[in-house]
Amino acid sequence: MNFRGRDIISINDLSKQEIIRIIEVARRLEKKHNPHLLDGKILATLFFEPSTRTRLSFEAAMASLGGKTIGFADKDVSSIKKGESLADTIKVVESYADVIVIRHFLDGSARLAADVSKIPVINGGDGSNQHPTQTLLDLYTIKKAQGVISNLNVALVGDLRYGRTVHSLACALALFDCNLFFISPPSLKMPSYIIDHLKAMGVTFSEHANLEEIIPKADVVYATRIQRERFADMVEYEKVKNSYILKKSTLQKARKNLKVMHPLPRVDEVSISVDSTPYAYYFQQSSHGIPVRQAVLSLVLGK
Repeated sequence: MNFRGRDIISINDLSKQEIIRIIEVARRLEKKHNPHLLDGKILATLFFEPSTRTRLSFEAAMASLGGKTIGFADKDVSSIKKGESLADTIKVVESYADVIVIRHFLDGSARLAADVSKIPVINGGDGSNQHPTQTLLDLYTIKKAQGVISNLNVALVGDLRYGRTVHSLACALALFDCNLFFISPPSLKMPSYIIDHLKAMGVTFSEHANLEEIIPKADVVYATRIQRERFADMVEYEKVKNSYILKKSTLQKARKNLKVMHPLPRVDEVSISVDSTPYAYYFQQSSHGIPVRQAVLSLVLGK
């Protein structure tokens, strides 16, 4: 498995064995600090859309391995505001850095960036499409929480239509023979192309509107935010924004091993009353962004 020079654009670009390899490297890096692994390397972070965890964890991962970071966190401070194309931006930045992480509001933008770049491009989220490094840290989190990834009952809850994290995660969990429950309002169901992909892989899944009936069956509940920024019609957003609110009382019939995950930021979908329960695992999940992104960076840079 040679990752050197590889782009990481979609979780579907990685085999099961490659995912396991990244998780193993992350485990080793978390266990044993290597502060000079990426000495002399430069990461360019091009964030055309807001981010806290993805951008900061990539920057922290790079710094902790001895590398440096350049870039921007607001498209309005880049030459895009002057009319520069994304392709031209990438062609310029590739001469300044060794690897690029891009987040963009348009589906397919990361693939375009990779197609024109001579250096590795990592997708930090493109529109409502994919977020592969979030999925890798989600899998790493599940492994740490449950001891295994395979053959678990995983419930994906909330905005399944626009939620790029659940699109990537559903495809990844399909490789590990997990049983999937999709829980959403009718207007925010999992896209048909994801459903078709899962059917082709022979994955066991079902679609539901009620969260409470699934709680007793689940090993993992992966809650997501109803994303206001993805809605052109605010009336439609208001109809669905509080469809699922996970409270401490909701978990009364949960399995002892249940873990509640969330890619964050949360709004109202997971009550703070859950924070004090043994089920809450979203802040640990967020912290795993550093070792996983250390692993991704070190592998694509050939280290």
